Amino acid sequence: MRQLAGQKRLVQRWRGLEKRLKDTAELLGLAKDDEALQAGIGSELEGLSAHLDELEFQLAFSGEYDARNAILAIHAGAGGTESQDWAQMLMRMYLRWAERRGYKTEILDTSPGDEAGIKRVVMAVSGEYAAGYLKSEHGVHRLVRLSPFDADHARHTSFALVEVMPEAEADVDLKIAPDDIKIETFRSSGPGGQHMQKTSSAVRVTHLPTGLVVSCQSERSQHMNKDFALKILRARLLEVELERREQERARLKGKRVEAGWGNQIRSYVLHPYKMVKDHRTGYETANPEAVLDGELDGFISAYLRSTMGRKND
Repeated sequence: MRQLAGQKRLVQRWRGLEKRLKDTAELLGLAKDDEALQAGIGSELEGLSAHLDELEFQLAFSGEYDARNAILAIHAGAGGTESQDWAQMLMRMYLRWAERRGYKTEILDTSPGDEAGIKRVVMAVSGEYAAGYLKSEHGVHRLVRLSPFDADHARHTSFALVEVMPEAEADVDLKIAPDDIKIETFRSSGPGGQHMQKTSSAVRVTHLPTGLVVSCQSERSQHMNKDFALKILRARLLEVELERREQERARLKGKRVEAGWGNQIRSYVLHPYKMVKDHRTGYETANPEAVLDGELDGFISAYLRSTMGRKND
């Protein structure tokens, strides 16, 4: 039913564009001597062109799971406080981007940094094509700046890994047998109030066949932490399955590109000059403040357009 509703929306958009084109063509025949009508038709044609560009752009969402909600995880790299602060900056960037698009976000789990920032965060981003848009962000993000944590204000380079997974649908994409998981509870660590630290509200879920381990301790409720942990686990298991399929395709094609720590996808430079550059597409801007405030659409659009026509990118 979800797939059917999505296809209906897609058809309605193209049919709506078709009707607008027919109506405009009819008006053209009546506008030979009417300058006001000609101006109105010109404005309508501009709107139609922009609408067509948008619909053509959506052809980039050819992946099987692009229309899904997304699970986004950010992991601070080596470097202690510097990288943990960078991970928090990225979290804010994606929260602001999602807010601009009208997407709903929910923090599923977070691990605070030792002095500042975060070591790790997992969030759900809900909205049409959230996974399709955010797949452009999967990879290593590099920051160069004058350190606010260094007394000498020396220049530092920090790294963070961003993972993007389509949200898995329980009992549709995969089924997890009760005997295949082990659920443990423990006391939450770090800040969170006396209740969280005195009760065993944190949950750790282990998927025995794969060895995948997911823990969640963000909520006061053990039940909510369990639900969030299972949600993350399903997304990770779906990611494992998609990676298995990609490895098989890569074996047949004879190549594979890893999204590893050595392959940073984007650099954010705040000193000695200001620039954000995507190393895959060459797209860049000299306004990193705007990017870090959520203006990511230029980078996302450039990446998606570069992948159009490349199936299963």
